[in-house]
Amino acid sequence: MKPSYRQFDVTVAGIRPLSPNFTRVTFTGPELHEWGWYGADQRIKVVLPGEIWRTYTIRAARAAEREVDVDFVTHGLTGPATRWLHGAAIGDALALIGPDATSGAEPDGYVWRPGAARTLLLAADETAVPAVATILEGLPADATGHVFLEVPSPGDALPLTAPAGVAITWLPRGTDAGHAGAANGSEPLPFGGALVPAVTAWVDAWAESCAQAAPAGEPAPEDPVQEAGADAEYEILWEVPDEQDGPAAPEQPASAELYAWLAGEAGAITGLRRHLVRERGVDRKQVAFMGYWKLGRSEN
Repeated sequence: MKPSYRQFDVTVAGIRPLSPNFTRVTFTGPELHEWGWYGADQRIKVVLPGEIWRTYTIRAARAAEREVDVDFVTHGLTGPATRWLHGAAIGDALALIGPDATSGAEPDGYVWRPGAARTLLLAADETAVPAVATILEGLPADATGHVFLEVPSPGDALPLTAPAGVAITWLPRGTDAGHAGAANGSEPLPFGGALVPAVTAWVDAWAESCAQAAPAGEPAPEDPVQEAGADAEYEILWEVPDEQDGPAAPEQPASAELYAWLAGEAGAITGLRRHLVRERGVDRKQVAFMGYWKLGRSEN
């Protein structure tokens, strides 16, 4: 059986700025009619010049047109992807490592699995906005919940499609003028500086409304994820419940109604996950958290 992912040779077919810090690149290739689609937050690899691999989420795929859209965060020239994009042109050749619709293998490379949860919580920084946008487009009309999106500036609040019962809160760290100056006129907030307090407040209100909390001073049961020191070489930055975990524990019925999807800077996301599981008693099987990146450390 062929692997679930394979390499697709592509060229740049379109480059379209979406906001001050988001740019959409459309790729085309002769074999993209065999591009698969397993889940809303489908991960792929973009192979940049010099054999530099970076992980992204598909924003859209049109197999019949042999096209794939990938949204890039473009503030600064701090990484190989943004440096490549700064000089990219129509016709430039790249490779994508993506899902193969012809493989017949077990679907892989996606996280979004809310099951029968009644309330959805999505919290992300700009690196996960494309994934969130695609997730929202696929939700049923009766879905309910709240989405918190931290972005560099107010101009990065993209138009998103979501069910009426799902609220979206944009949280800019700074202003559009040079991305400097937070809402109170001070310096821009740090990564997670807007996201963490907003999500924490929402979680607290939700927990109090359904009397959901762990015993004071005690972690929720079966929580193996521990905080690692700032200098630790290896840290647990990714935990995704799967079908083998089974349903949420019966002694925590309120938490089974909530599904949380957290993605972004590892420190901020790990802190939010800790608040949900340890401090508010949410079953860890109802929380997917992904450290898409870590401040001060590049992706391997």
